[in-house]
Amino acid sequence: MNIATPSPADPDSSALAAAWQQSLVTAGDDARQVLSGMAEGNAAELAAHFYKVMMNDTRASRSLSHEQVRGRLQPAMQRWVSDLLQATPENVAQLIANQRIIGDVHARVGIPVDLVTRGTRVLKQRLFQLIWQHAGHGETAHAAIASLTASFDIALEGMTLAYSNARERSSRTDAAYRLFSLVQNVGTERERQRALLLDWENTLLYALAAQGDVGSFQPLARSEFGLWFTHKGIPSFGESSETHQISNLIAEVDQLLRFALQLDSDPGARFQQLQDVRSKVSQARTLLGMLFERIGELDAGCDALTNLLNRRFLPTVLRREIELAEKSGGSFGVLLLDLDHFKAINDQYGHEAGDRALQHVAALLSQFTRGSDYVFRYGGEEFVVVLVAVDERQALVIAEGLCRRIADAPVTLADGQALPISASIGAALYDGHPDYERVMARADAAMYQAKKQGRNRVVMGSDALPAAPGRSALRRE
Repeated sequence: MNIATPSPADPDSSALAAAWQQSLVTAGDDARQVLSGMAEGNAAELAAHFYKVMMNDTRASRSLSHEQVRGRLQPAMQRWVSDLLQATPENVAQLIANQRIIGDVHARVGIPVDLVTRGTRVLKQRLFQLIWQHAGHGETAHAAIASLTASFDIALEGMTLAYSNARERSSRTDAAYRLFSLVQNVGTERERQRALLLDWENTLLYALAAQGDVGSFQPLARSEFGLWFTHKGIPSFGESSETHQISNLIAEVDQLLRFALQLDSDPGARFQQLQDVRSKVSQARTLLGMLFERIGELDAGCDALTNLLNRRFLPTVLRREIELAEKSGGSFGVLLLDLDHFKAINDQYGHEAGDRALQHVAALLSQFTRGSDYVFRYGGEEFVVVLVAVDERQALVIAEGLCRRIADAPVTLADGQALPISASIGAALYDGHPDYERVMARADAAMYQAKKQGRNRVVMGSDALPAAPGRSALRRE
């Protein structure tokens, strides 16, 4: 999976590159040679120093193991330090692009910006000491320090810019997913909540008619509707005047129940207070209807052809599964499915037949995966299944079962003809790396191998498999 680099026309990247080039030119050849000379001899020590500081923070140590640091992250940091120390005016454009990619990765993994800033501060302090050891305290040393400071600051600025943009995109997508997952069927959810509110009101009326003590009656805030509204409704609808009004109405109703509707109260006053309760509940019901109407049908959340989840929500699901796996010590799997010879189906039978094939496979995937799993239309003839709480054996059993079911269930075309189909499936298990693109890359490579080995089969992904050629990274939508 190749990650696209920012375009040279990107104004943010261009401005950073210009500033970096200017700082290197100003430093001069002697200062650049001092920095370049430290790259080979000191980069490994500096990378180790960086992660020693990083792992002292519990936020980092919770998501990064010492094995990951030694095996993957420390060598990458060593290359990063070497690249910055050997920066030249000619290669800063590529260096800027690299910082933007690093910032995207940090956002996906969820590394706090202040930790990265702290680590670079510590690195600069150590490098200042090394410069003085190599070049003394003369003019060349001061020029090298000024150049080094500019390089680190500009690199960090490029990372932070990409990090902020990626986190903002993720936040918007996460919010959209929460809303979509709450009300995939808006009409059904609306009627369910209206019914719960009505049931609470009718139960209250029954208690009053039976001369019960409503002082111990379940408050509206603790009812099924009240809990739904507080924990799911408000986060999903978003803070608005309507949600604030409903919250206030719930509080007012419960206050009436708590202090006014007692058995020893005046019957006339009690009747009026009951009317007040019913009026407030009716207002809440009206406002709730307005909120649901505002949502619409949320077509952007699902694929129009197959009615599966849209791929824009895949990063949200993968991030959450990584978080859950880290908390529980468990794992999850990813299946990447590609329908075999799909272009030939379109060419020979027409695009309507291709659409029928996609809908048919989508239905099979939905039917024969667990309710806790996620099924996505990934694009074209590709699907992604996220298998929650599985080990490698379980993921492989599920993948092979899906492969067989697809091969055993031909598509019925409009003329009644049965069209055989099959799928190549790449499976990958979450291995503890906090970047979700790693598990996607392994599934991608495994699916490519399934194609090479004859199609209609499952291949389990591993780091030993070569990367699939000519594929782009998960789109950042």
